[in-house]
Parts: sequence; C-alpha cells; structure tokens
Amino acid sequence: MFLGIDIGTGGTRALLVDARGTVRAGCTAPHEEMRMERPMWAEQRPENWWDACVEAVRGVLASAGASGGDVKAIGLSGQMHGLVMLDGEGAVIRPSLIWCDQRSQPQVDAINQKLGKEKVLEFIANPVLTGFTLPKLLWVRDHEPGAFERMRKMLLPKDYIRYRLTGEFASEVSDASGTAVFDVVNRRWSHGMMDSLGLDRATLPAVYESSEVSGRISAQAAALTGLAAGTPVVGGGGDQAASAVGNGIVAPGIVSCTLGTSGVVFAHMEQVAYDAPGRVHTFCHAVTGKWHVMGVTQGAGLSLQWLRNQLMPGVGYDAMTEEAARAPAGSQGLYWLPYLMGERTPHLDAGARGGWIGLTAKHTRADLIRSVIEGVSYSQKDCLDIIEELGIRVASVRASGGGARSPFWRQVLADVFGKSVVTLETQEGSAYGAALLAMVGAGAYASVPEVCQAAIREVDSAGARPEEARIYARGHGVYRSLYPALRPIYPAM
Repeated sequence: MFLGIDIGTGGTRALLVDARGTVRAGCTAPHEEMRMERPMWAEQRPENWWDACVEAVRGVLASAGASGGDVKAIGLSGQMHGLVMLDGEGAVIRPSLIWCDQRSQPQVDAINQKLGKEKVLEFIANPVLTGFTLPKLLWVRDHEPGAFERMRKMLLPKDYIRYRLTGEFASEVSDASGTAVFDVVNRRWSHGMMDSLGLDRATLPAVYESSEVSGRISAQAAALTGLAAGTPVVGGGGDQAASAVGNGIVAPGIVSCTLGTSGVVFAHMEQVAYDAPGRVHTFCHAVTGKWHVMGVTQGAGLSLQWLRNQLMPGVGYDAMTEEAARAPAGSQGLYWLPYLMGERTPHLDAGARGGWIGLTAKHTRADLIRSVIEGVSYSQKDCLDIIEELGIRVASVRASGGGARSPFWRQVLADVFGKSVVTLETQEGSAYGAALLAMVGAGAYASVPEVCQAAIREVDSAGARPEEARIYARGHGVYRSLYPALRPIYPAM
C-alpha cells in the first residue's frame, strides 16, 4: 500500500491506497482554528500540523488494520505559500503566516519598486502577491527582526512535515513555485531573486521533482507514527498540483475546479505560458518537466463556512444546499462578492472586501445561501475565462473538494461555466494525488500520467442547462461590473 498525507488548512488527511489506486482507508485529524489577530491576518502553528499528522497516520493504519511495514512509499501534499521559519536547532521560531494572510502589501510594493515588475517576471515568471511566501518573510524581517535573524531554514507547510518525518530539509517544484523565489521556467531556486533582496540562499531547502524520493522515515518519526523506519518519502506536491494529479489533470484538454477553503481552476501545460498581467499563476506541475496554470478564488468554501458559522450555526452543509435549491437561479438579483480575504484572480487586490449587493426585503435565507454559491462560481468562471484566453483548450471540467461533493453546486458550476462538470470515482483530491506520486517514486508505475490512466475513473457528469446558462451568463456580466465600481471605495474601508 501507499500513503498520501495532505496538510490542509482545517486538518491533516492521511489516505492509504493500494497499487490499483483503490482507497483502502482514510483518517482526518483537525487543526486548531487559524489565528486572525487583525483583519486579513491568518496564522497557524506548525507544531499543531505535526500533531495532527501523527494522529492521522496512526488512525489510518488502525482503520486499515495495517502496519507501517505495509506502506511502500509516502507522498506529501499541503496548503501552499505558508512561511515556516526554523532556527539552528530545527525549532519553529514563530507561528506560520499561511496562504490567506494578506498583511504584506507594503513588502510586495517594495519588491516591485526595488526590482521592477519586468525583472520579477524574468526571475520567477509570476508577479509577487501578498499570498506568496517571500513577502511574508520580508514582513517578518521588517517587523520582527529578532525572529528573522534567528532563521536558518525557510520551509513550506508540507515540507515542515517532511522534516519531522525524515530529518531532511527539502521541497519540490510545484510547491516551491508559489514562494516567489523560484525560477519556474528552469525549475530551480531563483538565486537572482534571493540575491537582489539580500536574502541568504542557505535558508532554502533542497528541491526535487514531485515523484522523486526526498528522504526516508527516521527512527524517531517511526516510533511516533507507527510507520517503518526507512520508508521512502517522495517530493509530493502543493495541494493544487497534488489535487490535479488526483483528478488526472496531467494532459491537455481537461481542467479541474477544486472547491476547498479557496477555489482553484487548474489546467495542465506542456510548455510555459503566462498571463502578462499576472491574473493567474504559472507554476511547475507535479508531472516531471511539465507546468500548470491556475486561477484562485481566495474565499470559495470559506464563504459558505463563514455564512454557516455566523448566521446558521449548527446547520449542515447538505441542509444549506437543499435550502439554496429552493431559490431561483440568479437569487432574485442578489450577488455575493467572495472577497473575505481579498482576492487573487482576476483582481490581485489584497484590499478587496466581500459582501452582498442587491439585497431587498423580499430576499429569503435561501437566496442568501444560493447567492454565495453563485458568487463563488462566478469567480471561478473568471479564472476559467482567463485560462481559455491563454489558448488552453477546455473540453470538460473535473470537480473536486468539499464544495464539489454537493450535486447542487456541481450543477450550478456546469450552468455558470457552460460546460460539463465531471466527478470521479475517487474524490479525495490532494491526499490521493500524493499517494499516486508515491507509487511512481516507488517504481510501481513509470510516470505520473501512467498511474493516473490506471487509477482514475469518471463516474458522473452534469451538463449545462440552456435556461439556467442564459440566466447565469447575464448574471456573470453584472458580477464582473461590481468590483470595478467598488474598487475606489475599498481603501476608505
């Protein structure tokens, strides 16, 4: 069997998969709530990720009735962009500024002023955004110089777990692509970016391709987790690249839409191509020698979670979508802007704010829920449109993530996209993709496309309905007009 471990925002998922790609058991251990001491700040404790990893791995082995010796290889996946700072003893210096933390706009501005946006694109093939790792590091340098001076290694979330499992300081190309110090075109760290900003190259870990072995389980980690010492751990992938492997997005023509806390539309690329304004990200894929482009909605599932937590406590998501289905398509002219943590695609605006527009006394709670689902879907449509503008052919969209478990939301996506939305036999996403990468690293399959062809099967499809598609085409036009109208007001907020 093969083990995939995904370090998410809400919890760590461990998944055991056999050599045919069949899921044998899964276990999730929750994380602490992310700390938000100020609006737009978001932090988590890496030590809590490790505790959850130990719990999830022990749980999945127990659930499957397996021993550590049954696991042939391990793959890692995790939330991208988070900054983990370690001192000379390998101890965490401060809580991690995670992917949705937006405090570092002044650092982004300083990078662009010092280097120029053209030089930044030359170094990393992407603009620098507040969500990326580099500006977070510079924020610490500017505001917590004592912590910055103590740092000896900079790791990403899943790579901190790799360190705890193996003792190795390592990353891989897909996750490293989101740091803003990685040369995406040449698949290596950007020494030019580091040197230009006066940063120490020695703080960077070794970098591997996603299916390469990057370390082996240590005796100490084996004692804690129940895994066998010496078990190989492959590079793995950032959560979106790993999820794309789990969804079979490893060849042209098929696109994925992953609705987790954030929402991502993801497309495979044989060659590097990028959007000049930087509205979507061009990163290395978890497929050796390939790339991907993705658009990101910061507050996708987060929007529905916020609505439930604040206005519908105790109500389950299935009950929410059942209620939303009772409202008409278009939510009677009510629009939701999902900018709860600023926005990436297409606005690149950390200061954007969310909200409902068009609320009247006639609107019901069902309209509120449906408008949130529709607003997130419109935002994902923005991502898909830009990907198609780059000349990437989109034959169908494979849906995954918590939001995609809802047949109602999948149908809304199909109607908004105007394309078939397909679901797969296994919808485990990132953890599943990590396990498939482990299979390649262990030699069970020769390549990532080969294991995906063997393991991934489509089981359902929702097509666009003409009347609803017409309503949503008009609604998307209105939705797109709202951000430009509100943008001048956001700074005053």
